[in-house]
Amino acid sequence: MRHIDSAGRYRRNGEFGLAVNSRCDRGVLCDVRERRSVVRVFLVDGYPVFRAGIRVGVRNESDMELTGEASTGEEALRMLEENPRMRPDVILADLQSSGMTEGDFLQAAGELSGGRPMRLLVLSGEETDESVITAMSAGAHGFLEKTTPWDELMRAIRLVAAGGVVFGPVVAARMRAYFSSVRDLRGQFAFPQLTSREREVLDLLARGWGNREIARNLFLSEKTVRNHVTHIFAKLQVHDRAMAVVRARRAGMGK
Repeated sequence: MRHIDSAGRYRRNGEFGLAVNSRCDRGVLCDVRERRSVVRVFLVDGYPVFRAGIRVGVRNESDMELTGEASTGEEALRMLEENPRMRPDVILADLQSSGMTEGDFLQAAGELSGGRPMRLLVLSGEETDESVITAMSAGAHGFLEKTTPWDELMRAIRLVAAGGVVFGPVVAARMRAYFSSVRDLRGQFAFPQLTSREREVLDLLARGWGNREIARNLFLSEKTVRNHVTHIFAKLQVHDRAMAVVRARRAGMGK
């Protein structure tokens, strides 16, 4: 509910805008519907049947416009270069049938944008770690499975148009697994100044283990473990166990 003033403007939170509901009378309370800007979409996919489904669906969305479609990335770039009016807010694309990567496509599209960003939302039938990481590293704003429900796909397009980033649930799980493995790998090579045994002790410290537990696990005496801990403190230039644990966890250890 908003107030309409004598000039036909509505007031919300102290700010004025034009009233778009002609049925509102001056000086009364009424509901004013604000128009949403139209999201311009360009579709790239090698399957005509799939494109037809997306085409019909987008045209049924009141706040979306399909500016054009192409079967390959190369064809899309030619169309966008020849007809600037087709340039969209979001390029919804499966580039697997194209002879170019997402990075090459985005670079070429950026040269055509004329200062207006064209964001890439990848829609793919193959969600391998390599394909996801390659697309996102190239600058894509999202990666969804082709089985994504229609309502979720429409929300994703709107979010990407607004500058957001989206992942489907399968892709998100792959991303978590990938970056978890990267952290684990990083932990293996962290602190090269430590011996392999000292790294083992530090990893167990980062898990919250005490000296007695570490000694039993590594088949060492508690005195030997204390000596390793002392050497770890000296090499990491920390003064206590808590600081050592913080350093270790930041490096991906103790998982």
